Amino acid sequence: MQTMLQIVQKINFYLSDYILVFLLVGTGLFFSIKTRFVQFRCFGEGMNKVFGKFTMRGGKQENGLSSFQALATAIAAQVGTGNIIGACGAILTGGPGAIFWMWIIALFGMATVYAEAVLAQETRIVNQDGTILGGPVYYIKRAYDNHFGKILAGFFSVAIILALGFMGCMVQSNSIGATCSTAFGIPSWVMGVLAALAAGFIFLGGVSRIASVTEKLVPVMAILYLLGGLIVLCVRIRYIPETFAVIFKYAFMPNAIIGGSFGYALKTAVSQGVKRGLFSNEAGMGSTPHAHAMANVPSPHDQGVVAMIGVFIDTFVVLTMTALIVISTLYTGDGVLVSGAAEGISKANMAQIAFSSIFGARLGNLFVAVCLLFFAFSTIISWNLFGKINVIDLFGQKAVPIYSLLAVVFIILGSCLSNDLVWELADMFNQLMVIPNVMALIVLSKAVEESACRRRG
Repeated sequence: MQTMLQIVQKINFYLSDYILVFLLVGTGLFFSIKTRFVQFRCFGEGMNKVFGKFTMRGGKQENGLSSFQALATAIAAQVGTGNIIGACGAILTGGPGAIFWMWIIALFGMATVYAEAVLAQETRIVNQDGTILGGPVYYIKRAYDNHFGKILAGFFSVAIILALGFMGCMVQSNSIGATCSTAFGIPSWVMGVLAALAAGFIFLGGVSRIASVTEKLVPVMAILYLLGGLIVLCVRIRYIPETFAVIFKYAFMPNAIIGGSFGYALKTAVSQGVKRGLFSNEAGMGSTPHAHAMANVPSPHDQGVVAMIGVFIDTFVVLTMTALIVISTLYTGDGVLVSGAAEGISKANMAQIAFSSIFGARLGNLFVAVCLLFFAFSTIISWNLFGKINVIDLFGQKAVPIYSLLAVVFIILGSCLSNDLVWELADMFNQLMVIPNVMALIVLSKAVEESACRRRG
C-alpha cells in the first residue's frame, strides 16, 4: 500500500501542478469571456430561480427532476468531505492562502459549470420508458462524432465510475468512520457498514428516491453547519479581519508559512487550491451535469444559471465557512498554529480541533462528526447516481445491480483503509475526468455562447 501511495502521489503531482491549473483556470476564463461573464450578469437570475419558489417538497416528477431537485442532487455531490476535510487539507499543506486560490477556481468555475449544465440539457436523451439520461458522455460524443469520440467517452465513463462510484465513496465513508470514531468511539468499520446499508436502500429506489432525499437533506445539513459556524465566528469576531488578511497575505507570500523558495511555496499554495477546489465544487470535472441534465426546465440556460448557484453555495458559503472557522481559531490570536507548529493536527481532525476550541472537545467533535456524516452520505448517494448513468452507457441496464453491489462493498472498505491512499486515489481519478470533459466543452463552446447570449441582460 505504501508503494501504491507513492506512485499515485507522483501521478497527482504532475496532474495537479502542471495540467489542472492551466486546464481549469483556462477553461473558466475562456467561458467567462465567451458568455460575457455569465457568472456576474446572471447571478441574480440564478438566485431567483433557486430561492424565488423554494420548496423542500418538489414531489415525484413524471419524468426527470424539478430544477431544484437537480440542483440539490448536484449540491449533495459538491458539498461533501471536500468542504471540511478537503479545505483543511488545503490549508494545512498550502497554507491559508490556498483558500484564495480555491475562490479563484470557483469564480471561473461558475462559468464552466454553466457550460456543463447547458450542454447536458442540449444533449440529453429521453428513453421510451420516459427515463432521462445525460452528462458528459453524451456531449463528448456530440463534440467528436467519430471513433475517437467513442474512445474519449469510454475513458470518461471508466474514470467517473472509478472516481465517484468506487474511490470517491471510499473517501466519504473513510471520513465518516474517522470522525465518528473520534466523536462517539464507534469503530470505523461499524459506521462503514451502517452507511453502506442506508446507501444501498436509497440506491434501490432509483433517481426519484435520491432526489426526494437530497432535496430535504441538503438544506437541513447546510443550515445546521452554517449555524454552528456562525456561533464560532461570533466568538472569534475580533479575529475575522485578521483572518481575511492572513488568507490574502499567504496567497501571495506563501513561503512565509510553507517555507522553501517563493516559487515552490506559491506552486504548492496554488496547486492545493486547484486540487481541493476541484474536489469541492466539481466545476469542470463533469460530475454534476448528470443531475442538471435531468431537470425539467424551459431552456438549457435556465438550468445553467441554477448550476452556477451550486458552485457559489459550495465554495463561497460552505467551504468559506470552514476556512474562516479554522483560520480564525488556529492561525490568529492565540491559535495553536500561529507559530507554525502543526504536531498532532491533520486534515482529518483539523476542523474538530477548531470547533472544539469554542464548543469544548466533546461537543466540537460531535458537531463536526454529525455534519460530516450528513455531507459525506449525501455525496455518496449522488455520486453513485452519476456513476450509474455511465455504467448504463457502457454496459447497459443489466450491469446496474452489479455496480450497486460493488459500490456498497467499496463504502465498507473505505472506512477501513489508509486515509492518505484513499484521498490520493480519489484525486487521481477526479483529475483524469477533467481532461475529456474539458476537451468536449471547448469544441461545443459555440452552443454555450449562443445560450448565454440569447438571455443577455
